[in-house]
Amino acid sequence: MTSQVDQSEAVDGPGGERRTDPASPRSGPQDGSGRAPKPIRRLDRVIIRFAGDSGDGMQLTGDRFTSETAAFGNDLSTLPNFPAEIRAPAGTLPGVSSFQLHFADHDILTPGDAPDVLVAMNPAALKANLADLPAGAEIIVNTDEFTKRALAKVGYDKDPLADGSLEAFRLHPVPLTTLTLEALKDSGLARKDAERAKNMFALGLLSWMYHRPTHGTELFLRQKFAKKPQIAEANVAAFRAGWNFGETTEDFAVSYEVPPAKLPAGTYRNISGNLALSYGLVAAGERSGLPVFLGSYPITPASDILHELSKHKNFGVRTFQAEDEIAGIGAALGAAFGGALGVTTTSGPGVALKSETIGLAVSLELPLLVVDIQRGGPSTGLPTKTEQADLLQAMFGRNGEAPVPIVAPATPAECFDAALDAARIALTYRTPVFLLSDGYLANGSEPWKIPDVDELPDLHVEFATEPNGADGTFRPYQRDPHTLARPWAVPGTPGLEHRIGGIEKQDGTGNISYDPANHDFMVRTRQAKIDGIEVPDVEVDDPSGEARVLVLGWGSTYGPITAAVRRVRADGGQVAQAHLRHLNPFPANLGTVLRRYERVIVPEMNLGQLALLLRAKYLVDAQSYNQVRGLPFKAAQLADVLHAAIGTLDAEATR
Repeated sequence: MTSQVDQSEAVDGPGGERRTDPASPRSGPQDGSGRAPKPIRRLDRVIIRFAGDSGDGMQLTGDRFTSETAAFGNDLSTLPNFPAEIRAPAGTLPGVSSFQLHFADHDILTPGDAPDVLVAMNPAALKANLADLPAGAEIIVNTDEFTKRALAKVGYDKDPLADGSLEAFRLHPVPLTTLTLEALKDSGLARKDAERAKNMFALGLLSWMYHRPTHGTELFLRQKFAKKPQIAEANVAAFRAGWNFGETTEDFAVSYEVPPAKLPAGTYRNISGNLALSYGLVAAGERSGLPVFLGSYPITPASDILHELSKHKNFGVRTFQAEDEIAGIGAALGAAFGGALGVTTTSGPGVALKSETIGLAVSLELPLLVVDIQRGGPSTGLPTKTEQADLLQAMFGRNGEAPVPIVAPATPAECFDAALDAARIALTYRTPVFLLSDGYLANGSEPWKIPDVDELPDLHVEFATEPNGADGTFRPYQRDPHTLARPWAVPGTPGLEHRIGGIEKQDGTGNISYDPANHDFMVRTRQAKIDGIEVPDVEVDDPSGEARVLVLGWGSTYGPITAAVRRVRADGGQVAQAHLRHLNPFPANLGTVLRRYERVIVPEMNLGQLALLLRAKYLVDAQSYNQVRGLPFKAAQLADVLHAAIGTLDAEATR
């Protein structure tokens, strides 16, 4: 869903705090009851979390609310959070699925630390999420699910809706199931089928509360259930009933309005990281003039890329769902040998299986994109939770000296640019390239300004067409003096026959060689090729130029870090920020930047992998701040860390 924006760039409010305007009378049509319209309160941002059982449709509900919010023109950020099991036990804490959405009238960076509104479809959803709510938050609960059996299943001795334990919040008890069944009593659906529409009732209620558009959701439902029109109309009816309930019930005395964000002019659409990455791969194929071949084996959270790319045969994209991870990358490397842009997608466990073939690609010096959507580990770990703990695996997870460039996007939308960047490196330097995204970026979404295709980088490559040796032979390992890349010879080109395989090659000729001096030379040359890759200098955000603390991140920590930096600066603190997209090789100026500051803090969703590399390479005292909880950092949490670092330096200076 796209929207046009023609406004100047917005800035965040002081400290990122929510602002409200006095309530004003609601405009627009009334419900025909003759009652006065309800007042509207204007907000600058809201954080909503939908939570329920895995079968309650919380991801669909959140996705539809997000799509309408994007169409309305708000800036937004989302955090889907769901169990790894296909169907976790109903009504239990492990079975809770949630979807958090932060939307605003200004630039935002994270899904938010704490929800302003929780929609809890059952006791498990309430208990699993209650600790995250600040005092004064609104809680909308489906009272029909608060039975003695359901309460006991999650350890409630008393009904929290009646025992006073929720007095710190604004509680809205709503019998969602009963109201949905009443709305659909003439639909002809069985009770069980009608009950499934209660998520659409909840969506309608929240859409009324926050003035979300409705046409897109109704159109979506009719298209989704086009082959089951009775189901489609029932969901539409439940959605409308939820909207009307909000308009008529006395329990919701005020509705809220969050105006559109002031974003740079352009055409925008809501996009998830995996979708943006898929589009980036398609764009890389178009800008290089090469067919894209994806060899992949389904694995959470990377499977969506395979699903999406399979839809784009019209762009010369071919997808191959292999029988296992090894076959997937083998086919992709074979496609690269044949002159295609070879891609393989996976997560951490799959990278382990692909490691030998990645080493083969290093030896063959062929372009190959290895897309790792990181998740919690080790082993199967937390398949649906986020982590960024594959950095050292990407750096060193192969036998022998097998260097590979690493690119890491910072936001869901930036996954598009990172895919193009990774393709540029792979094609220019004839090397496999790691693209490290993660589950937070993959499933999260934000507005994306659709780029002008003509402004995308030109990735066209020249294949070898004739012998390049002085003696009239083809020398497959004769290198470009600038990039150290070898020629890319498509099989079947007359006169360019050459050996291929994993055994060490002789410099120039590509013949098998066991010569010690040649092996030493080839190892150093492959390393020099990676070290010589041109990447932009790291940019430092230090407005005053007087900060003594630098916070350095990579990948998906960008949003929480930047939000934390804004909070610290709003409180009068001085802190510098830098963020890395290129992790191998590092930007040329990184060492200089690190040595400029008295303290360098590196937040990571691992146990300090980037910090380890920085300390080893630059001999700086990079200090880790780590968590591996399967969830992104909270901005307030990082702001406290930065405040403490600044305070420590100030205290040392006064001794």
